Amino acid sequence: MSTDDRKAIEQTVQTYLDALYEGDVDKLTAVFHDTSALTYVQDGKLTVWPRDEWLKAMRERGSPKSKGLVRDDAILLVDQSGPDTAFVKVKCQIPPRYFTDYLNLVKVDGRWVVAQKIFATVVKP
Repeated sequence: MSTDDRKAIEQTVQTYLDALYEGDVDKLTAVFHDTSALTYVQDGKLTVWPRDEWLKAMRERGSPKSKGLVRDDAILLVDQSGPDTAFVKVKCQIPPRYFTDYLNLVKVDGRWVVAQKIFATVVKP
């Protein structure tokens, strides 16, 4: 992995984490490819949530920052499998929900974007 790619991948993911906390849909739109989707399992059922539907939901809810919620997010792992593909594991939270996100990134037109997000949620009292 080149140093430039590593920095660009981390910058994309940091923008994602900042946008989640701030509730900034424009930043989220910038880091997710327009064909991307979010995938999760709830009650044993696989759900695929298209990016634009997720962004609509993000617009309608208050941001964690505006609610005064504690921010605790981090990049846990970066693995670049090729010149145009990478996998990043992150943690983030919107208490009482705590997330582990697996972000699959691709380099398109010289820019790293999220092509797919798979996530798990734990709810803590």
